[in-house]
Amino acid sequence: MEIYVVMHGDNIYSIAAQYGVNAEKIIADNQLVNPGKLAVGQTLVIQIPSKTHTVSTGESLYGIARRYDTTVDAILRNNPELKGKALIYPGQILTISLNAKKKGNLFVNGYTYTYLKEDELRKVLPYLTSLTIFTYEIDEKGNIYAPNDEPYIRWAKEYGVEPIMSVSSLNTEGYFDSTLSSAILTNKKVKNNLIKNIIQTMQEKGYETVDVDFEYIPADEAELYAQFIEELRMAVSELGYRVTVALAPKTSAKQQGQIYEGHLYPELGRAADGVLLMTYEWGYTYGPPMAIAPIDKVEEVVKYAVTEIDPQKIYLGIPIYGYDWILPYQQGVGAKSVSPEEAVSLAIQNHVSIKYDYTVQAPYFYYKKDGQEHIVWFEDARSIEEKLNLANSYGLAGVAYWNLMRPFTQNWLVLNAQYNIIKR
Repeated sequence: MEIYVVMHGDNIYSIAAQYGVNAEKIIADNQLVNPGKLAVGQTLVIQIPSKTHTVSTGESLYGIARRYDTTVDAILRNNPELKGKALIYPGQILTISLNAKKKGNLFVNGYTYTYLKEDELRKVLPYLTSLTIFTYEIDEKGNIYAPNDEPYIRWAKEYGVEPIMSVSSLNTEGYFDSTLSSAILTNKKVKNNLIKNIIQTMQEKGYETVDVDFEYIPADEAELYAQFIEELRMAVSELGYRVTVALAPKTSAKQQGQIYEGHLYPELGRAADGVLLMTYEWGYTYGPPMAIAPIDKVEEVVKYAVTEIDPQKIYLGIPIYGYDWILPYQQGVGAKSVSPEEAVSLAIQNHVSIKYDYTVQAPYFYYKKDGQEHIVWFEDARSIEEKLNLANSYGLAGVAYWNLMRPFTQNWLVLNAQYNIIKR
């Protein structure tokens, strides 16, 4: 696998000729909607097959996988044009294996809301170890309220992907509400009711892991939160289940701010079976323009985390989105969220070049619309490679993508080419 950065004068055919591959393969792999138009600075992932197979009449993907001693999932990953479906036709050329050396093994989790379309989810399920379905809400009595998760559980299991139950302190308005978490943490009866409801749901729906995401916990309830996670883990472990917990991106034990003070890394790391580092949102919708997950800032969090928590319990959070800010930045004026693919399309439409900041390892560009200047920060194949390498270099268990609602084909190409995806 190669990551190619488009230069002045390039076109898809000249790039293909450089690598001795079919231009149609590059188009299909990168899911290019209009391959005749490229932006200078845009990345393309070049997959170079080491073994291919031409489909014959009557063959199935399962039969082909058996013939080459591989898996259906592996073939789906190597051929993104299949879009996660085993629909093949005679004469079709499939990539069986890639000319790429694996760097390591990773557990790969993805978060989804329950309005992601089935076809979009099927495209990425072959690349996942687990799928966290966001989210069960709670009330002050420890009751829980289910999203429309049953189809997502079923689809995940079709691909051998573990569905994970998410329980959060989001309120009905979509904000993390510390009054909800306080109601749980400070009342034993309410806490026990929540634990009972979680276990009942896991048993009824076939979940084996629950992910807890309580945010903005007051500092004086931090110990209570760690105690709750410990009690929950002890209760579910009797049934062979697991507990993971989402952590604010801290760089020290004494970091100030309510989002940080309620999350005690050592205690939560011991209490849970796994943790997610929410290493994103440095650049956020109401903040000043900057990279969403600057690699230098992300590494600061990882460096601290591994001093407090077993690295093999840690999942690095990776964003699959960017933001489009209007300039000059005005506090309170929200930036528009965009997918990495939408960002590239914006650059092409506005005939601007994409730049790359090597300090933060992230792409960005400026453009004008209706006389108003904009800046867009997002992710591309290069920035994703850096984050995956960071997780690998610190010996972390894996990565977790927030979230799967926006398409980002190149992410999965880089992941698949460079890492073995672990299945439970």
